Amino acid sequence: MNGISFVASPNQIDETHIEPVVSVNANWAAVMPFGFVKNLKEPTVVFNIERQWWGERADGAKRTIELLNQRGIKVMLKPQIWVWRGEFTGNISMDSEEDWKTLQNSYEAFIMLYAKLAEELKVPLLCIGTELHSFVQKRPKYWNQLIQKIKEVYKGKLTYAENWDQFAKVPFWDQLDYIGIDAYFPVSDSKTPTVEELRKGWQVHKKKIGNVQAEIEKPVLFTEYGYRSVHFTGKEPWYSNRVQGNIDLQGQNNALTALYEEFWKEPWFAGGFLWKWYHNHEKVGGEENNRFTIQNKPSEKLIRKLYKDE
Repeated sequence: MNGISFVASPNQIDETHIEPVVSVNANWAAVMPFGFVKNLKEPTVVFNIERQWWGERADGAKRTIELLNQRGIKVMLKPQIWVWRGEFTGNISMDSEEDWKTLQNSYEAFIMLYAKLAEELKVPLLCIGTELHSFVQKRPKYWNQLIQKIKEVYKGKLTYAENWDQFAKVPFWDQLDYIGIDAYFPVSDSKTPTVEELRKGWQVHKKKIGNVQAEIEKPVLFTEYGYRSVHFTGKEPWYSNRVQGNIDLQGQNNALTALYEEFWKEPWFAGGFLWKWYHNHEKVGGEENNRFTIQNKPSEKLIRKLYKDE
């Protein structure tokens, strides 16, 4: 899966917005509708309402999938939760049984809406959650039941996207088709790390991934992977706060090259979804941008070549 993570658009998109995805040789895209919670203790997920961006709602997700499919790009539908002010979803946890049950019912309604949409559009892969380790580890019985309910309405493949530091603790991998990892592993402390140094930095993590894969016997999918074009990009790759300057296009290039060289040839590796890709290609990224996107940067040419070779 040579994938990109297609960011939800505020407004309707059309065929022209898919052309750059085709051009970068992606054969898969993650489509990501959103649900929202006010804080880490709020049990109600708000989703599919008019106030949301077009691409964050079911109608926008449906149209985006259709446009991608028209160009031969397969889709992983990946509904996600956003906590207000960018709090980490992995820390969502309730203080009472009543709130847990409210959260469980609310999350089920959210995910089942998109499971039905995935079945309707014959989407080949559904991601049932993203970086929800407290919820997953504290309520395993709920997740087992939810997976069975999803399978009753959706007949495609399933994965779950767990954060790089928690993926070994997911209790239900055996019920899914892919071990999904958001692969922001720390791999280098250098300002502009070399490919060789980055590959060396991967070894301890790769061994752990391989051990889990051997135990579960399911292929590994990087449900998200990527690096910012910034100094020290391999040190804390999950770090997304806005900082000015420190642009390092070579660091991003090297980090992507190392990840690709370490994983894409492994027989147990299914591919990955590059974080992240915006619909308005000509207006985003560029060589003055230090964010995750590769658009209009040297790394776009790199990924175009790497994705073509596979």
